[in-house]
Amino acid sequence: MTKLLVHPQVKSTARDVFLYLLLISMLIVSIVSFLTVVFQYVNVQFPDTLDYYWREGALMAMRGGISALVIAWPVVLFMSKFIAKDLKSDKEKQFIWIRKWLLHLMLFVGAITIIIDLITLINTFLGGEVTTRFILKVLAVLVVAIPVFSYYLWELRRDPLEKTRIPLMTAIVSSLVILGSIVASFFVIGSPAQQRNVRMDLQRVNDLQTIQSSLINYWQNKDVLPENLSLLEDDLSGYRSPMDPETKQSYEYRMIGELSFELCATFETQFDSTSETHSIPVYYEFGYGDSSFDIWSHDAEHTCFERTIDPDRFKQEEPDVSMLNTRSF
Repeated sequence: MTKLLVHPQVKSTARDVFLYLLLISMLIVSIVSFLTVVFQYVNVQFPDTLDYYWREGALMAMRGGISALVIAWPVVLFMSKFIAKDLKSDKEKQFIWIRKWLLHLMLFVGAITIIIDLITLINTFLGGEVTTRFILKVLAVLVVAIPVFSYYLWELRRDPLEKTRIPLMTAIVSSLVILGSIVASFFVIGSPAQQRNVRMDLQRVNDLQTIQSSLINYWQNKDVLPENLSLLEDDLSGYRSPMDPETKQSYEYRMIGELSFELCATFETQFDSTSETHSIPVYYEFGYGDSSFDIWSHDAEHTCFERTIDPDRFKQEEPDVSMLNTRSF
């Protein structure tokens, strides 16, 4: 008579549950984040002209995906290595229920996630999305799905004591792919230092807009432009002219005519609202793509903006004296 092979009943500990839950949750986060980065990179490289504010959402999603990958993927690698050593030290742990159930659950959740991604992609394609973007995103999902499913199906069936280089090679290749996606994304969103310079320049433009509005309001009330910015200060309203956020110096102002003036600032980055190839696309995230910023295009240098007030457009309407003298009973 042949004997049936019965796996030993090995109980799962709280430590085992923690290890596998952490591994599977971080793996799912890594997969979703990687696809997010790839999708948004495709959106940036193949923009849809029908989506005017496409950069705002793309860049925010890309930053979020990169942030998640930088933390989640090293955790996946560490936990995979730690669990592999644990299985080698105690081969009976390959039969614990938490390992079987959670790895199958991971495959199930991963399958649902990928199916939802494909449904969403097809829905956007039917809604008129650019065909190239649709094809590249579908390929990205398949390139991620097939290796992940193949590897973890193999992981469920393999003998942990059997020597193999597949886990090591998988870790190296996947890490290189993820690192490549992050490096490529930095060419789109810019480095942290570049991001800070962009925010500084955005603040400078906002400050110049504020000063310009105050100058127009001053002219409307006094029919003359101020000789310097200190005349705009008002103790009653508490208004003070903004200063450069980095140097803490006042912005340059010159009155060049009865209705003309000039505002100057030194910028760290270049922005041309009329160009599709300007150096810092992240400006769109903060509204630089809006038409109100067209007149604030600048280079990465000291830049002056000349403005002339149109009296017919900005003149104050005289109050109706007859209405003021009418007494209502």
